[in-house]
Amino acid sequence: MNNHVHFPMPVNEPVLSYAPGSPEKARLKSVLAELKKQKADIPMYIGSEEVRTGLKHPIRPPHDHGYVLGHFHQGEEKHVRQAIRAALSAKKSWADMSWENRANIFLKAADLISTTYRQYMNATTMLGQSKNAFQAEIDSACELIDFLRFNVHFLDEIYRQQPISSPGISNRMEYRPLEGFVLAVTPFNFTAIGGNLPASAALCGNTVVWKPAQTQIYSAQMFMKVMQEAGLPDGVINLIYVDGPSLGKVCFSHPEFAGVHFTGSTSVFNGMWKTIGENMGNYRSYPRIVGETGGKDFVLAHKSADPDVVATALLRGAFEFQGQKCSAASRAYIPSNISETVKKKLVAGVKSFKMGSVEDFRNFINAVIDERSFDKIKSYIDAVKKSKDAVIIAGGKCDKSKGWFIEPTVIEAKDPQYVTMCEEIFGPVLTIHVYPAEKFDQTMDLLDKTSPYALTGAVIATDRDAVEKATKRLSQTAGNFYINDKPTGAVVGQQPFGGARASGTNDKAGSILNLYRWLSPRTIKETYNPPRDYSYPFLGEE
Repeated sequence: MNNHVHFPMPVNEPVLSYAPGSPEKARLKSVLAELKKQKADIPMYIGSEEVRTGLKHPIRPPHDHGYVLGHFHQGEEKHVRQAIRAALSAKKSWADMSWENRANIFLKAADLISTTYRQYMNATTMLGQSKNAFQAEIDSACELIDFLRFNVHFLDEIYRQQPISSPGISNRMEYRPLEGFVLAVTPFNFTAIGGNLPASAALCGNTVVWKPAQTQIYSAQMFMKVMQEAGLPDGVINLIYVDGPSLGKVCFSHPEFAGVHFTGSTSVFNGMWKTIGENMGNYRSYPRIVGETGGKDFVLAHKSADPDVVATALLRGAFEFQGQKCSAASRAYIPSNISETVKKKLVAGVKSFKMGSVEDFRNFINAVIDERSFDKIKSYIDAVKKSKDAVIIAGGKCDKSKGWFIEPTVIEAKDPQYVTMCEEIFGPVLTIHVYPAEKFDQTMDLLDKTSPYALTGAVIATDRDAVEKATKRLSQTAGNFYINDKPTGAVVGQQPFGGARASGTNDKAGSILNLYRWLSPRTIKETYNPPRDYSYPFLGEE
């Protein structure tokens, strides 16, 4: 049977409110209790096998590190090699599968997350990564569903793009998967990124070795179960838990390494790029290197800005999910004419936050991901307390007795080049600098030169000339730029996400652009009436 299947533009998954008395709140509370009663035994998923090594590591909620949710089985180099073999063995049958059947697996997975597994995805994210109910909902439910559905539509659009043909000739374009296996390396902070990085490459016909951050394994294995139930064939995505050096040693020296889809730190990505470059002679093809890395994201307020809008953008943008977003507002430039009002609102907002377990839905703030992160963030806060160039105006308390809790902290830096204005902290720390209200232009120059990153940023102003000026002047400072809003919360299909400079390759997850990176096009020309003589008319004499 021959037919042409069309996958139209989907709509974004509706965000549930989890308001008191809502059915979704009751169901989520039930699933949280159910999961806490269990002790998960989490294997690696390699080909058709669930691999249990016996080398077990506990999974603990960051907000209650004395509690054990279960264990995962740690792998080593031999498991990386096993996963590569499984991926390569599954490659031909997966690439040969009809496009509509590949697509329907991911669309079914999206529907499963939207219904049966919604609160399991949310609950594993809440317990494993210490996200509150709303932050989990917009991430592990809505954004992940959107990635799966929109990617199908975007790939359908790519496949429809065909060259023109002249008379007597037929031209067509094939969009092949890459030759070899794709490596996906995903971070702790977004379950949706954890699912999308392997899934987007797999949708294009590639087979994948997926290594999530150890602090995201609890929700990663839940997504893997969803994909299996949706009908993903064995070996298409292979989920392994190994350390970074073991992964890199095996994958980056393998001749069938075809590309890496990465989200994480700039330093790790730089190291990957260097290693790949050193091994170029080993590879069958030039690998695709796609990465979204760090950020030192800004909010620039103009003298015309509404102080309520500024304060709200900062309280949400800096402190939701404890500031552990690569897009989080971590430095702000406040004009002197509204600075006192904004600071008072920030202090009042921080004091009003409730902090604690994700199981108490009244808590706006939860724990940072682990002790290493806690210690790093605390070191910045401790340094401010000894500095003459900066002062803490709100928060600043740290307590790791029960969980990795750091109070949302607002720092005022007298020096606009103070360390917390420049370096990525990845925690609930916001640094503001007050600038003379008439020096908006000079402050834009300062902002541009302060950080090597260029991920997200925002300008807040009611003066349209100021908005126009900032949008043009700051064009290279952020891949996602916001006007009168916080610099977080990109929505698939609406604000494709990614930045440049030290923030990555800007391949825009959540758009058609990202999928091109996992395809290798081939043009095919067929001539209906081929020539039978090499000579051309110009060769004849008068």
